[in-house]
Amino acid sequence: MKKALMLLAVALVSVSFASQQLAQQKGCNACHDMKAKKVGPSYADIAKRYAGRADAVDYLAGRIKRGGAGVWGSVPMPPQNVSDAEARQLAQWILSVK
Repeated sequence: MKKALMLLAVALVSVSFASQQLAQQKGCNACHDMKAKKVGPSYADIAKRYAGRADAVDYLAGRIKRGGAGVWGSVPMPPQNVSDAEARQLAQWILSVK
């Protein structure tokens, strides 16, 4: 049982690291930070706003792909050049940030 939990923990850390690397590769960190507002809101603030929302992953994945404006202020977020799978991966990771 302990070994299975340890393997699960390692897998989750690996997925989180891969998602954080994807955010860096895609340029998300130019406008977003883990805890502090930059051009856009922090990942932690996004996670807090959408915590408990049943469609949060789909909603955020769509916002990442299509971009948008007016939700976090007047600065628009342009559409991002990511696949559907990458957008979902990023959305799931963002929602896990505390």
